[in-house]
Amino acid sequence: MAAKNNSYLDQVVAQQAELEEDLRPAFARSAPAPAAMPIPPGAPGPRGALAKRAGRVGSVRENTPQGPVEVRVSGWWRWRTVLVPPNAFVVHTRRGAAEPLHIGLGVSFRFDPTKDSYLVVPGAIQTILINAYCICSELQGVLVQGYVQWIIDDFATAYRKLDFSDPEDPMRLVNVQLREQAEAAIKDKVSTMAVRDVLSDKQPIIEELTARLRTVAEGAGDGARGLGLSIVTVQIKEAVVSSNTLWENLQKPYRSEQNRVARLAELDAQEAVSVREAAAGRAAEQRRIENERELAELRARNDAASFDRESAERLRRTEREHEVNREVADLAQQSALHTLRLEHEQHAEKLDNARREAERAAQRQEADLALAQAKTRVAHEAALLELDRERVGIDNANNRNAATMQAQLIEALPEIVDNLPTPTELRTVQIGGDTTGLASVVAQLSDIITAIRKTGQS
Repeated sequence: MAAKNNSYLDQVVAQQAELEEDLRPAFARSAPAPAAMPIPPGAPGPRGALAKRAGRVGSVRENTPQGPVEVRVSGWWRWRTVLVPPNAFVVHTRRGAAEPLHIGLGVSFRFDPTKDSYLVVPGAIQTILINAYCICSELQGVLVQGYVQWIIDDFATAYRKLDFSDPEDPMRLVNVQLREQAEAAIKDKVSTMAVRDVLSDKQPIIEELTARLRTVAEGAGDGARGLGLSIVTVQIKEAVVSSNTLWENLQKPYRSEQNRVARLAELDAQEAVSVREAAAGRAAEQRRIENERELAELRARNDAASFDRESAERLRRTEREHEVNREVADLAQQSALHTLRLEHEQHAEKLDNARREAERAAQRQEADLALAQAKTRVAHEAALLELDRERVGIDNANNRNAATMQAQLIEALPEIVDNLPTPTELRTVQIGGDTTGLASVVAQLSDIITAIRKTGQS
């Protein structure tokens, strides 16, 4: 049967290897790392957060840019000038000088590479993340997570007592040392506390950790014994029990109590709800009975009112029908009287028309008689005129001679000429003989016709 692995021992071994690697100086980190404590056969390597933390030793440093502080160096050979950013500490020393030539925050200076040296360190606040695997007084594993923020307070003391020689990250070794001191302080404090105290009240751990770090960094009132650093804040973010079984067992009493309280509250709520539902049911039934009674009374009142309205309406309709019948009888009587009156008027009008027609007939007879007399008289006068005209014609015929006939012919010539057809062409054929007589006659006739036309137009 294989022996059980000691996971806590594996964690301690992994942390020890990482710490040794972190504490090695920059010039020694390129050499092969010394062999770590051997791990028992069959034991698993670091897992979870430890594996990430162990793998962070080499990989992160390879990708870190050279120099966290951007320092500009201008000039040539021995006449150079170093320009330091305003948020960085610098110390400038020269060969043969017992004290630094320049020291402070953001101090720029002239630099001779043949005999000068300088160190630039960031002046911003540094944050250290802490993951302390602790053992409490009940011998149970607890993971305490927190962070520490610190800043350089006295650089003249800090650069002498701390190692800022790492060109990639001058604060790396200082952060590693402070982190290890913080983890040791947390482990010491947690070892004297119970699991419930660690989980419920983290203030004792914060106070212990703050006191120890300030004693180391600030000297606890004696600045000469400090490191020239100032602790800004110390916080514990979380404490987690490593064993899942223990964590569940710790939660069970509270969960059971909460379940009991919740169940009792549920029973109380159900009882209150049942009582309230019974009261609400009774009240609803009472309201329903009252509503039914009110509805019955309202229906009875509505039926009575409806019956009264119907009776009044029937009486009104009967009275109205009697009135209408009387009005119809009156209208019929008036219509009969009006009809008789119209018939009497029409009979009188017919008599009057007959009388007028007889008068018009008598007048027409008189007019026809007068017209016949007038026609007879006119005919007689016309006959007499015709006889006179015939007598005058006979007398004229008797008195007509050659000159008169020639004058009548001349008067009729224009009408004769107008009725003659218009010639389209004139052809003259001379067979023989003398034609001058005929031409002269035609010319004379044309002149006479033209003179007559002018006389008629004037």
